[in-house]
Amino acid sequence: MTEILVALVLLLVAVAATVVVFTDNPTNQAVVLGGYGLLLALLFFLFQAPDVALSQVAVGTAVVPLMVLLSIRAIARHRRKHE
Repeated sequence: MTEILVALVLLLVAVAATVVVFTDNPTNQAVVLGGYGLLLALLFFLFQAPDVALSQVAVGTAVVPLMVLLSIRAIARHRRKHE
């Protein structure tokens, strides 16, 4: 049963990574990246690495997408200011 669950999560991680790569809009890409981070955290938890999973939830699901969204906002504000 565990092997099936791990295989399913691995498949979902591969699909989510592909979706992240092929998403054109940076804002949508940041949101999809958060979901990808959550799937990775689940995978780490299934591999019995709860400390790594917790770090992934904090960094990969929250901090990195937030930094990307803030960067997009700063770039847009900078472009509007210089136009």
